[in-house]
Amino acid sequence: MIFVFSYNSPVGKWLGFVAAVWVQAISGNNYTFSNYSDALKSLMALTQLQLNNLSVAKDVGKAFGILAGLASDRLSTPVILLIGGIEGFIGYGVQWLVVSGTIKPLPYWVMCIFLCMGGNSTTWMNTAVLVTCIRNFRKNRGPVTGILKGYVGLSTAIFTDICSALFSSDPATFLLILAVVPFTVCLTAIVFLREIPPSSTSAEEKEEVKNFGVINIIAVIIAVYLLVFDISGTHGKVFSQIFAAILLVLIALPLFIPIHLMVKNFIRENSENLDVEGNNNIAEPLLGVDETVREEVEKKEVVVVEENTVPAVVEKRPPVIGEDHTIFEAIRTLDFWILFVSFLCGVGTGLTVMNNLGQMGLALGYVDVSIFVSLTSIWGFFGRITSGSVSEYFIKKAAVPRPIWNAASQILMAVGYICLAMAMPGSLYIGSIVVGICYGVRLAISVPAASELFGLKYYGLIYNVLILNLPLGSFLFSGLLAGLLYDAQATTTADGGNTCVGAHCYRLVFIVMAIACIVGFGLDIWLSIRTKSLYGKIYASRKAKKTSTILS
Repeated sequence: MIFVFSYNSPVGKWLGFVAAVWVQAISGNNYTFSNYSDALKSLMALTQLQLNNLSVAKDVGKAFGILAGLASDRLSTPVILLIGGIEGFIGYGVQWLVVSGTIKPLPYWVMCIFLCMGGNSTTWMNTAVLVTCIRNFRKNRGPVTGILKGYVGLSTAIFTDICSALFSSDPATFLLILAVVPFTVCLTAIVFLREIPPSSTSAEEKEEVKNFGVINIIAVIIAVYLLVFDISGTHGKVFSQIFAAILLVLIALPLFIPIHLMVKNFIRENSENLDVEGNNNIAEPLLGVDETVREEVEKKEVVVVEENTVPAVVEKRPPVIGEDHTIFEAIRTLDFWILFVSFLCGVGTGLTVMNNLGQMGLALGYVDVSIFVSLTSIWGFFGRITSGSVSEYFIKKAAVPRPIWNAASQILMAVGYICLAMAMPGSLYIGSIVVGICYGVRLAISVPAASELFGLKYYGLIYNVLILNLPLGSFLFSGLLAGLLYDAQATTTADGGNTCVGAHCYRLVFIVMAIACIVGFGLDIWLSIRTKSLYGKIYASRKAKKTSTILS
């Protein structure tokens, strides 16, 4: 018997999720700018402000993620993935042509366009993956987001370490990998990732939780494996090749889940065929109740009320927090703007560190800064994957509002920036780790929180409006704040660029960003208070459902 999977079957559902994991494992290329930024700066003779504005250009690409959000309600998941893959191939491919010397350096504004394209490509990938998977596993939004965003965090380290292991951190080869690998993975994901009905029974939900636990364990093993490779010093060519081969095997390991389900279904079907062979009297219900259809009926926009046998049409009321919002309804709420500004304080300052790690390391006397890029990536993974599962656990156990974890990350990030400003020995290691963790928490918490506050119906667009904070934060904190303050301290070099050496180069930048994080902390506490009743209802609903399942 040859088993052919159905997209609506558990096997198809988990094959789609594994494909989504792979897409996220290669979609963090937007965070790898520090690995080749110095090559661009030298090749194009840029000042730090000009270089930072290039990094802003790639982040501005995320501003056009609104297009991906609009498309998510009109185009299928495979089409959205294909658009992202092609755009990334072109954006990073042209950068490779320049850095490799295949073509002459393009005008500055043209380079900004191609960096913008590379940055925008990830919004299509992320929208396709997040919207589809959160809808497919809507009862486990925290773990889903934590895993997917966790792999995004790991992707920077995966790209960096494989390139370092096999190609001696050559920036041209690195850009070629950024162009080719994501495009190839997106083509693979197109085959498997589809939106399908979510689980409808408690048994299916428990099975999901168990499978997510397996993928979490695999992801942690990958993170620890990358971390050990990073801190174990230099390695020989053969050792590095073995490392890369094992890493690829680990990335493929989540396939164990759909393969296991496939084998289990095959055995069960064969057993059932033997038990009921020749018996065609098995009765099945003609009609079934689809949970998603029921939800649509319950959320209909016009309510008809029968009063004195005369139908009356009740005008639609504005949605409350926890119900489906259009983007225009969402932006009219105070809660949206509290979440938006607090998100800006966290991701905007975090991106500044990621975009400037190369120059920060050189300013403090480090020749090779790739380890700091990897540390930020790996610890960002731990922040994402841990906060997603932990926040979900505390909602189910004690109705703890999800934004409270954002508040904790903001205050810890402020401490990290103060540590970086002091520039003590090893402070860049500590700062990279702290910023990575907190940036990861910020992303993994805000994504499911937005779906809980404003619903899933228009989530693709709401998500992409929320992540406008990435280009906005990059422009404010990296392009303006860090660029201008660095250039004010730097000295001009013979080729027309500039450089700065010493702790003073970024001290004031870190102090300002610490203050921004304290503001974000206050906003997150405020949002936690405002949404306490919502999470109380979520807790009560889940508890009531669990009780009814036990009694039945």
